[in-house]
Amino acid sequence: MIRLANKGDLDDINKLLFQVHKVHSDARPDLFKAGTKKYNDKELLEIINDEKRPIFVCVDNDVIIGYAFCIFKDNKNIPSLCDYTSIYIDDLCVDEKYRGKGIGKDLYEFVVDFARKSGCYNVTLNVWADN
Repeated sequence: MIRLANKGDLDDINKLLFQVHKVHSDARPDLFKAGTKKYNDKELLEIINDEKRPIFVCVDNDVIIGYAFCIFKDNKNIPSLCDYTSIYIDDLCVDEKYRGKGIGKDLYEFVVDFARKSGCYNVTLNVWADN
């Protein structure tokens, strides 16, 4: 099941944040400090409460096994472009115990469907070569 994150999900999300950061710090120690994570609890709660920054979580037996942090981007009043809204996937992670089972694909497709229903023009996901 994939749903919006809530404040009760902090512990599980934090575990995944450490996992994905380890992937990055192992691959690029010149950029990422080992043993840290991208957001603290205060920042996570702010994101969870921000409609412009939805976090979708994949849940299996009441445990979060993956997430997709998203950001709505309004591209308006740019002289050379038509106005449009897009969704940027800021972070996508699947628990290391569940990788290779299509959960990342399911999360991505869920975000694409959500973006379509929200009237977005596109979805953007940047990926490190080491992922």
